[in-house]
Amino acid sequence: MHKLAAATALTLLAACGGTPLRFDAPVAQSETKIPVSVGSVEVRDVSLPLYASQEVIFFEDETGALVSDDNLLWADDPERAITEGLALALAAQTRATVAAEPWPFFDRPDAQVDVRISRALPGRDGIYRMDGQYFVGSPQGTSGERARRFSLQTPFQTLAPSSIAAARAKLTADLADLIARDGL
Repeated sequence: MHKLAAATALTLLAACGGTPLRFDAPVAQSETKIPVSVGSVEVRDVSLPLYASQEVIFFEDETGALVSDDNLLWADDPERAITEGLALALAAQTRATVAAEPWPFFDRPDAQVDVRISRALPGRDGIYRMDGQYFVGSPQGTSGERARRFSLQTPFQTLAPSSIAAARAKLTADLADLIARDGL
């Protein structure tokens, strides 16, 4: 309850300032290389639930409602930021050439990754949850197609919107790791 009161106070403080605060999700770094069976990967635009695709940062309050504040904003369009973050993380974690759509090269990629997130929510319990499904296919039909569900979570500080941004970045990197290990 104390965390919730502090988060509410932080939101009210931001609202009193009148100037929107923008929060960027940092790109998580990877030290390990995961072997994959493809040489190139296109990451399709990630699909997000409505609340997670908005410019304002939504979080769950003590009643379970999703709330936001017009003065707490993402620094970039969430769909674009998660798509680019996923592509950057896959490129860092594998030896494949990875790019977000539209594919920038003449030759088609060996694989396409399509991610559909059904939940991307900073919960009232201090846990950020990201659930959904990803699909891996081959534009040339040279490899098998895969569909996998995922359910990821990580803690965040309910007092800090920057912690929500860092949690989203961590889950994006965790999703890239999962896709590289199980999908590519």
